[in-house]
Amino acid sequence: MTSPRQPLNRSEALHQQVARNIRNEIEAGILKDGQALPSTRELAGQWDVSVFTISEAMKVLMEEGLVISQSRSRRTVRAPTQPIQRAEFRSSQPHVIMVGGFAGSGKTELGRILARQTGWPILDKDTLTRPVVEAALELLGLSPNDRESDTYVNTVRPGEYEALIAATHENLECGNSAIVTAPFIREFGDAAWISRTIAQFSASHASTTLVWMYCDEPTMRSYIRKRGAARDAAKLADWSGYISSVGLDFRPVAPFHLVDNSASSAPLQEQAQDLLKSVLATEADG
Repeated sequence: MTSPRQPLNRSEALHQQVARNIRNEIEAGILKDGQALPSTRELAGQWDVSVFTISEAMKVLMEEGLVISQSRSRRTVRAPTQPIQRAEFRSSQPHVIMVGGFAGSGKTELGRILARQTGWPILDKDTLTRPVVEAALELLGLSPNDRESDTYVNTVRPGEYEALIAATHENLECGNSAIVTAPFIREFGDAAWISRTIAQFSASHASTTLVWMYCDEPTMRSYIRKRGAARDAAKLADWSGYISSVGLDFRPVAPFHLVDNSASSAPLQEQAQDLLKSVLATEADG
């Protein structure tokens, strides 16, 4: 268990950042075994880096056995264990793993890896609510990509989290564990919200684990630029202002597990396994 507000600061080589993000996508099942990767030049464009950086990233992944080179212009994913990684993981009581973090920190990738390892459903806020949120914003006369205005923050955003928690509770009532992914920035900073939510889940005999995803600023930025989501445009337009406003030293105000998604840290798959072992140990102690 990690104590709150434990700052981490790293700046990683670009090729290591790219390699880590591609590794995460393979481990999360986003990139499939045998799938052809884009060309070096195309990847360089996606990540906004040089072709040399991509070549170095590919060397790292090939040394790890995650990518194989079939020719100078064709590389494919090598993940033969992907189809058998998903094994049902039953605990004696339902468990909720709530994964929070800033945009581009890797929380969805961690959620997918946990879901593949456990067989538990993954409830991602954007997946569950984005179409309705975008329609609501347009009806309110705002851009569907708005995530900064007072109208979004005070009127639309609370409904997103209400829907997410309701979907989690519905799974718990059926005896299912759940992996829940969302930024949770305001929520994890509110001790009263955390207490209420844990108590609500406890009413369904479920235990709760909070997870905070840390990722250093350069790695976050490279991932956000690569994914090219319209909702991130305002962040990228004033990146220094955005980073200053969020504060990378933020940590939840309740006991939590820290997962470090910086390029030099352990692979997310290993950290996910350690997290699950901790969940089991906590359950056994309880």
